Amino acid sequence: MTDRNPAPTVDIIIELIDRPTRPIVLIERRNPPHGWAIPGGFIDYGESAETAARREALEETSLPVELTEQFYVYSNPQRDPRRHTLAIVFLATATGEPEAADDAQTLDIFEPDQIPTSLCFDHGQILQDYWRYRTRGIRPKL
Repeated sequence: MTDRNPAPTVDIIIELIDRPTRPIVLIERRNPPHGWAIPGGFIDYGESAETAARREALEETSLPVELTEQFYVYSNPQRDPRRHTLAIVFLATATGEPEAADDAQTLDIFEPDQIPTSLCFDHGQILQDYWRYRTRGIRPKL
């Protein structure tokens, strides 16, 4: 029997607070689907979403992060071409120099007007929602 439940994931929007404009870190994925993405991944069995977010951020960016808030849950069944997932998106802060590791082929630091167009999954929508929240305080609507 095939598991028909959505797979829980986390995405972590990491703001680098030791830089004046608080840019964010994005990774370029090593595995399909290829492209740029918010750091994140699957929650392991027996692991909390918060623990998974800290683990995934460290694994992919080499940065220990401080989770500042749970931003939103994205659950469109088509958000991931591999299978139905839902993403719990966290906002986090970090300092230092990120380094690509684990599933990240490379990474870079981005300002709002520099976001690449080749984003995976629904990360373009997530980042639009995030920038609107960061600049105008408006959260996504249910």
